[in-house]
Amino acid sequence: MICKNVPRAETVNKEFYLNVMKRLGAAVRKKRPEAWTNNTWMLHHDNAPAHASLLICEFLTKHETTVVQPPSFPDLAPADFLLFPKLKSSLKGCRFQTVEDIEENSIRNLRAIPQNTFQDAFQNWKKLWERCIKSGGEYFEGDMFDQVVIKQ
Repeated sequence: MICKNVPRAETVNKEFYLNVMKRLGAAVRKKRPEAWTNNTWMLHHDNAPAHASLLICEFLTKHETTVVQPPSFPDLAPADFLLFPKLKSSLKGCRFQTVEDIEENSIRNLRAIPQNTFQDAFQNWKKLWERCIKSGGEYFEGDMFDQVVIKQ
């Protein structure tokens, strides 16, 4: 697993994220050696302070990692249009006694999402990127361009 739960009392800062990036690089090298060798893989992350730090930028530049990072489009973050809504709807109204209960139920619910849902979400994510490109990077809403329906 590339990114585990953040240990209690630890903050996701540039050093923490650097370790995540190192594990990600190792996983890409192992699981997609052709993408690593040909440098055809891309990293999509947002502009959170840990992601945008000089330390991370230097690391990604050193490893010639292509970063896809829209200015501020939450609709382009798969977690925002797939994972969080699914998790929210499945856990809505539940009460938990401990943080461990929350983690256990969250992980169980995420693992219950069918593979084809992730595949559909990836295809829809690509359509959203096309809309972003078509809009020239400007914010779009509603039916300004072809509608993309995200299956929940």
